[in-house]
Amino acid sequence: MQSPERSSRDLRPALVFLSGELIAAPIPLDREEVILGRALEADVRVIDSKVSRQHARIFTVEGGSIDGKNYVVEDLHSRNGTFLNGRKITKETLQNGDKITIGEHILRFDLLDEVDREYQKHIHRLISHDDLTGLLSSRSFFSELRREASRAKTETRPFCVLMMDVDHFKLVNDTYGHLTGSKTLEEIGSLIIKIMRSGDAASRFGGEEFSAFLLDADLAQGIVAAERIRGEVEDAEFTVVRHGSPGSKHKVTISIGVASFPEDSRDPIELVEMADTALYRAKREGRNRVCAYREISPEELAQGLRPRTE
Repeated sequence: MQSPERSSRDLRPALVFLSGELIAAPIPLDREEVILGRALEADVRVIDSKVSRQHARIFTVEGGSIDGKNYVVEDLHSRNGTFLNGRKITKETLQNGDKITIGEHILRFDLLDEVDREYQKHIHRLISHDDLTGLLSSRSFFSELRREASRAKTETRPFCVLMMDVDHFKLVNDTYGHLTGSKTLEEIGSLIIKIMRSGDAASRFGGEEFSAFLLDADLAQGIVAAERIRGEVEDAEFTVVRHGSPGSKHKVTISIGVASFPEDSRDPIELVEMADTALYRAKREGRNRVCAYREISPEELAQGLRPRTE
């Protein structure tokens, strides 16, 4: 029996991803119609080759028990169909807990109160972000990168991918201990976040490696931004976590590789590999430096000093 605290007046309908890149993310159904699909203009965009551009919609009809409305899911003549609780449907009224499958993704129709909504957001954040640095996890980074690549192809605009690796990080752990190593990664993550613009994304790629993509940035602008990150890390003093030595600091440097869309590649995974190749060239050439995947002229690089458009 539902408690008075969870009366229908307190509940709001939402879709919660049970699989895929947006797992646990709650999508509020606060509009009369919500389109699910692969297209850029879809209200709930699902990056899945088995999902049609406009795959299904959820809309309201009068006379239901949720604020006087019923919520209905309807297939929009999709190529692979829309399934409700495992059954292929054309149009069905949704009940609390129903599971909608489109392509490889499963979404649950849920009635959530405020506590439920905050809990789902928290779970999604735990899954999608690195708990040490607060940056995106590598999985979420690739999800956002694929989304950005698709948008950039449609809107014909550039972006850059950065791969970053802390130099001689094993020496930090060996000299100061793993607590200092973890604190150093956390502080480097904070430095990267401060330098990123709104819309850019950064992740802890794994271990002492970081990645980022910069929106509306050509190669020259990407190199300038990467050099700023490199310089900030070189100038910073990082915390030594050691009993009896309050205020102790140490220094590290970082090497960075840069690749650009669309000149280097139009494939997001290949761009990461290219930036990684440039990163390892920076390592081979002496570390604490920025290298681009392809050569760039001094004139081109000078153009990178111009501000990126907001």
